[in-house]
Amino acid sequence: MLGLVIAGPWLTMTAARVVAGRTRRPAALIAVRRLADDPKAGFRAVSGLVLALFVTTATVSIIGTINDHRGTLGGDRQTRTVVEAGGDGEAPLAGAVPARLLSEVRAIPGVRGVAVVHANPDGVGKAANRRVHPGDPPPDAPALVACSDLAQTPMVGRCPAGASVAAVDSYAFVSLQSHPSLPWPAAAISTAAVARLPVQLVYVATDGSTAAKEHVRTLLTTAYPHHQARTVGDWGTDLQQELAGWRQLANVVLLTTLPIAGCSLAVSVVAGLSDRRRPFALLRLTGAPLPLLRRVIGLESTLPLLAVTAISIGTAFAASALFLKSQMRYDLVSPGLAYYALIALGLVTSLGIIASTLPLLKRVTGPEAARNG
Repeated sequence: MLGLVIAGPWLTMTAARVVAGRTRRPAALIAVRRLADDPKAGFRAVSGLVLALFVTTATVSIIGTINDHRGTLGGDRQTRTVVEAGGDGEAPLAGAVPARLLSEVRAIPGVRGVAVVHANPDGVGKAANRRVHPGDPPPDAPALVACSDLAQTPMVGRCPAGASVAAVDSYAFVSLQSHPSLPWPAAAISTAAVARLPVQLVYVATDGSTAAKEHVRTLLTTAYPHHQARTVGDWGTDLQQELAGWRQLANVVLLTTLPIAGCSLAVSVVAGLSDRRRPFALLRLTGAPLPLLRRVIGLESTLPLLAVTAISIGTAFAASALFLKSQMRYDLVSPGLAYYALIALGLVTSLGIIASTLPLLKRVTGPEAARNG
């Protein structure tokens, strides 16, 4: 933003010189000559709007990208039900999961499969590197899952060919970070040895129906009253609430910066008219028609607005991409049509504000304004 403010007058001067070399119309020549002679004054009138567009673009880009990466729960990601091993997901469940409980869960209509995730006190194997977000806990020793169980819950990954036990990242396993297309690494341990390890959590895949999920939740909560039985939708609800707060903040930013910038533009144009009332009055006395002077005012305001706006929006996209990549490891996602409609509406409104000040030109540039003393 500081760079835009510093470079704005120079960009205004450069744009004016380019236009001066390509036009022969009197209004355009008068406008660009003044902009080239005093680019700071020309840019000052539109600086508020330029910065507002920068803030708007950066805000929409960052919030939109975060929402795209973390705000959507799609397809089978809504069909997971998990009983966590304690509030923080670290303490193991007491003993093995009873076979009767597993049979009852599998018999529930809508249940697609059950995976029992075991703790790994000896640190066998190494989980695949998964993308973690800022604030996520560091990966611990991988949990262990039998490949026969993992085959029943394909939405959280798969075993490599020939493996009997997989080493999984338990945090990614129960969150939205697991993915069916990537295999978990094999663990050098037998299924019999894994079955004797403490159970860390029970993972159930359903068809997504409320009846199936709530029936599973009831059975698991009854069997493990001191642990949490949650669905992935619960994680999604918390995430959606957080993102809704960010989107609300973005809306506040947009609804405050653009109107303030529009008012600043109107004040700057009117102030410029007041400062040059005598020169314009003299031009009228020498025969310059009023429409010509109105075109001069319009071009003096429009040229720096359009020239610096393009740079401002491009800079905002670049800053957003760098921030997202360095801080969150996200690639920038292009904003939707609503953003471009908002920008177009903002520019049209700005041009309307400029046009609304032009009737004042006749009033402030009358013959009395050309008098000395």
